[in-house]
Amino acid sequence: MRIVSWNVNGLRSVARNGFWDGVWSLSPDILCLQEIKAEAAQLPEEVQAVPGFTAIFESSRARKGYSGVAMYCRTAPLLVETTLGSEERFDIEGRVIVAHFEEFILANVYFPNGGQGPERLAYKLDFYDAFLERIETLHRETGKPIVFCGDVNTAHEAIDLARPEANEENTGFLPEERAWIDAVIAAGYADVFRMRNDGKAGQYTYWDLKTAARDRNVGWRIDYFFVSNDLLPKVRGAAIHPSVFGSDHCPISLDLDLDR
Repeated sequence: MRIVSWNVNGLRSVARNGFWDGVWSLSPDILCLQEIKAEAAQLPEEVQAVPGFTAIFESSRARKGYSGVAMYCRTAPLLVETTLGSEERFDIEGRVIVAHFEEFILANVYFPNGGQGPERLAYKLDFYDAFLERIETLHRETGKPIVFCGDVNTAHEAIDLARPEANEENTGFLPEERAWIDAVIAAGYADVFRMRNDGKAGQYTYWDLKTAARDRNVGWRIDYFFVSNDLLPKVRGAAIHPSVFGSDHCPISLDLDLDR
């Protein structure tokens, strides 16, 4: 099974400009998208309904053309949730789809950006904590392994961005943001790409468009797949796909062998 995750920075734009086929060339069994910036009814017909897949959309209720996530599944989930179930403020921006499958639970998440001042950074950190509490509850109550993916909006270690020293005081690389990823790992979730590419630098998933940073590979690795440790024996691979264009992010993938 292959799961692909991509922050598309506007799904209508990706589809309109011909980049939609690029992500499907990766042959996902499940495709998770973030920052779709649209309601389902606003999307082209070929994006709303992909033959052979169940499509799930969750859009922002806070404001139109903002945030939003989507999931396309070759096998329909047994159950779908689109809230964290704790506070409404975490649910109105359309940031979460949690899909329950027979073998595992998958959360597709567009985590908040901590920019625009202290209030927004506090919201991001509170969202982080609420999300970790939610997946821990699901893991405990269902006994199923957990996979979560998406744009986490934080680079974990210095190796995960091209210019760590210049960004030590910027959101996305603040100590308190990075500490949450430490907490996720301590709770029993593995950063699969880093585990399989330990020490390999220059591996990024986001580049600033305004400065043509992608041309120079001046980027950040802020998009992740995490799996609970009980699923690690079934992981076959994890990859970044910088050859797929269309967004300021590129897709990432996780390959699982559920028969192992």
